[in-house]
Amino acid sequence: MAKFEFEVVFALPDGEFDVLDLSNAVFEAGFEDAVVGLGQRGLVAVALELEGDDAESVIVSAARDILKHLPPGSALREVRPDLVSLAEVAKRLHIKRQALQKRRMPAPALCGHYRITEIAEAIMEANAAGRRKARFDVHVADSWFAAGRGAQIVNARIALGQVDPFSLEYNEKSGVPKVYLLSDNA
Repeated sequence: MAKFEFEVVFALPDGEFDVLDLSNAVFEAGFEDAVVGLGQRGLVAVALELEGDDAESVIVSAARDILKHLPPGSALREVRPDLVSLAEVAKRLHIKRQALQKRRMPAPALCGHYRITEIAEAIMEANAAGRRKARFDVHVADSWFAAGRGAQIVNARIALGQVDPFSLEYNEKSGVPKVYLLSDNA
C-alpha cells in the first residue's frame, strides 16, 4: 500500500452554514486527522493523508464519504495537487523556490503553474544517480507527488462530464469518444 497526501475541495450550495457543523461533517465521515479549511465562502477544503492501492481510488472513496455528510447540493470542485507552483513544491521539499529555478524544469502549463506529474519527474531526474546531487530530500514529498496523477485524473473526469461532481458516480453515457477508438484496419 502507498500513502497519498491530497486535498479535496467541495463547493457548497447557496445558503449559510455553520463552520463547526461543516468541520464535524468531515470528522463524522471518519476523517478525524483531516485538516479542514473554511476560509473561502462557499468552499470546504479537506487535506488528507491516506493509504491505498492507487491514488484515484483513494481520492474518490474519501471524497464520496465526505460528500455524504456535507449539505445536500454540495459538489466536488477540485482535487489537489494538480497544477502547482514552484513555491508550493519548494515548501514541500523544505527548500527555497530559487533552488528549483536553478534546475531544469518543464514549461509551465497555466499561468506559472506546472503539472505535478511533470514537476515530480523533473525532480526525480535531478535527484538521479550520476548527476550532481540535489540538495533536497525528495522523499519528504513522496505521498504528495504520488497523489498527483490521481488528482489530475479525477479533475479531468469531472471537467469532461465523465463523473458527476454531486454524487461522484461515473456517467456511463459519456463513453469513449470515437476519435480514441482504434479501428481494426489501423
